[in-house]
Amino acid sequence: MTPAILSAKKAGIAFTVHEYEHNPSAPSYGLEAAEKLGAAPERIFKTLIVDAGAELVVGIVPVESMLGLKHLAKAAGSKKAAMADTHQAERATGYVLGGISPLGQKKRLRTFIDASARNHPTIFVSAGRRGLEIELSPEDLARLTNGTFAPLTA
Repeated sequence: MTPAILSAKKAGIAFTVHEYEHNPSAPSYGLEAAEKLGAAPERIFKTLIVDAGAELVVGIVPVESMLGLKHLAKAAGSKKAAMADTHQAERATGYVLGGISPLGQKKRLRTFIDASARNHPTIFVSAGRRGLEIELSPEDLARLTNGTFAPLTA
């Protein structure tokens, strides 16, 4: 039971946990999840930690897309944004790279979700470790993370 799953349980939302055997040599954690779960890649979202100048923020985008740092900076009201380094991301969230979940993070970070998430009744995000995904509605994800929908892809 990860902090992400505990967070969803505590909130009383509808969700499904999906587990698969993670291959450490997979070139993309997200595309591996889509393939192994038989889900469309546009429904699998990656959680990225970004340094927006004065703070770290979370950007959640489809695994096949690139995060547009300028888009995220605009959404966050910052002049610029850059990917946080691995150590910063892991320390702030309490998760390891490839298993960072937007739910149950050690430190609550402002969260921005790509607007395309609203095109699906449910989406998948990491449940807190590699090989573990949580499926939930985009609205529940936004509510649990206090997230804001915005166009974030490059």
